[in-house]
Amino acid sequence: MIKVLIVDDSPTIQEYLRHIISMDEELEVAGMARDGDEAVRLVQKTHPDVVTMDIQMPRMDGYEATRKIMEVHPVPIVVISSTLDPEQVSDTFRAIRAGAVAALEKPKGPGHPESDRMAAKIVQTVKLMSEVRVVKRFSPANRRTDRKSGASRDIPSKCVSVCPDKSGKVRDIRPREVKVVAIGASTGGPPVIRTILSNLPENFPVPILLVQHIAPGFLQGMVEWLDKESALSLQISNHGERIRAGHAYFAPDGYHTGISRTGEILLSRNSPVNGLRPSVSHLFQSVAEAFGRRAAGVLLTGMGKDGAPELKLMREAGAVTIAQDKESSVVHGMPGEAIKLEAAKHILSPEEIADFLCQLERIRGKG
Repeated sequence: MIKVLIVDDSPTIQEYLRHIISMDEELEVAGMARDGDEAVRLVQKTHPDVVTMDIQMPRMDGYEATRKIMEVHPVPIVVISSTLDPEQVSDTFRAIRAGAVAALEKPKGPGHPESDRMAAKIVQTVKLMSEVRVVKRFSPANRRTDRKSGASRDIPSKCVSVCPDKSGKVRDIRPREVKVVAIGASTGGPPVIRTILSNLPENFPVPILLVQHIAPGFLQGMVEWLDKESALSLQISNHGERIRAGHAYFAPDGYHTGISRTGEILLSRNSPVNGLRPSVSHLFQSVAEAFGRRAAGVLLTGMGKDGAPELKLMREAGAVTIAQDKESSVVHGMPGEAIKLEAAKHILSPEEIADFLCQLERIRGKG
């Protein structure tokens, strides 16, 4: 049985989450906490396999509770929060930075047309996240808060000229003029995207297109959080906008993102691909068709296989293709599928991906 600790200050939400979790034969409720302070104590007492964490609570909020739990008794934490309050959305991503592994919207009550789908998503995520290996975190004395303000960083920026693999061999990027980088991610993606983008310089010479599967209502908060962490200019994509170097463009909620041969963003409400809209598969296929060998594709942590076959299309078109390695992935579904298909020429950690992409700047600089 998977033991779940429920943390929420609302008795109604507590009982509904208890009902959802108890309905699954593989899950059991280890306890319920009304605030972060109680959550920290119950984690040490009940030793749950996973925690569902509210954000706004009295005495100690969900961000602070997540930070303390990851310092004293690390356990996978799934944030379950309202998405309407901008402060809650911001705190959700602070909690992810502190060590939470996923974020979901609070479920609608019984009778709502979305209630069954949302309940199923909670059960699926709780089960999957219970298997994630988490490590104890320590509060660094000099934690970076805003890359654009020039504050100190907790992840060092490093653009190296070579990228050795684990055997010591140097991976090579052939001198080609890459015009666009396409990145796809799902479960566990935001902190990985943060690591990559925060290690790219302000003058990074290639536009970046991104699809991150995330619950509706969280995207704007995620982009604002990442924008503070990166020297690049981050935004949600607009239809017809021409992509520019030093900018990263995120697919908006409910829209596929593609690209024209002349570099204009193409948004569409076409049917979901792999049950998803936006879809990484749609983005990668569009980039393969529009830019061919002048592109780079990166597939990161996530459930399922979205983007994997299309990363192979990119490789067959001559593009640089990268998949995140298993050791650093929260869920190795999407990059694992790409590796099985031999779609990824390079298998790298997030830090190595950033280093690898930095070589694009050096190649361009050499003319």
